[in-house]
Amino acid sequence: MESTKKQGRYSRICDQLRALLKKSPDADARMATIAAVLHHKLDYFFWTGFYMLREGELVVRCYQGPVACQVLEKGRGVCWAAIERGETIVVEDVHLFPGHIACDSRSNSEIVVPVRDARGVITGVLDIDSRDKGAFDQEDAEGLEKIIALLALSPEML
Repeated sequence: MESTKKQGRYSRICDQLRALLKKSPDADARMATIAAVLHHKLDYFFWTGFYMLREGELVVRCYQGPVACQVLEKGRGVCWAAIERGETIVVEDVHLFPGHIACDSRSNSEIVVPVRDARGVITGVLDIDSRDKGAFDQEDAEGLEKIIALLALSPEML
């Protein structure tokens, strides 16, 4: 997708989500809404969802796509790497990523964005897989980071 077109699409999705997220302060409802909108608006997204930290484990929460791994082994994979580094990670070919956790063999590339609470503490990640290698880039990272930042805002702040 052309850069300007992708930026515009993320901007429109962010505006749509801002309006939708005003309707509920419930974290699960908000994550479910983000996962559904992203998954159905961006055709190269194969699996779209959240893994949240629960008692030191990354546990699957709201998602769209095929069945997910319920708990991700600590210290392995792209999701844990994003938490440990505290930054978004784009992986062109997941099969080359050391310690990759293959929940579905059809996934070939991945982007993981840390989710932070209002204090800036990482509480989980947005994890998105694509069947295409090299599906994600800096435009995706920036667009998704803006969208995920909405989760830390109360409905009246949106």
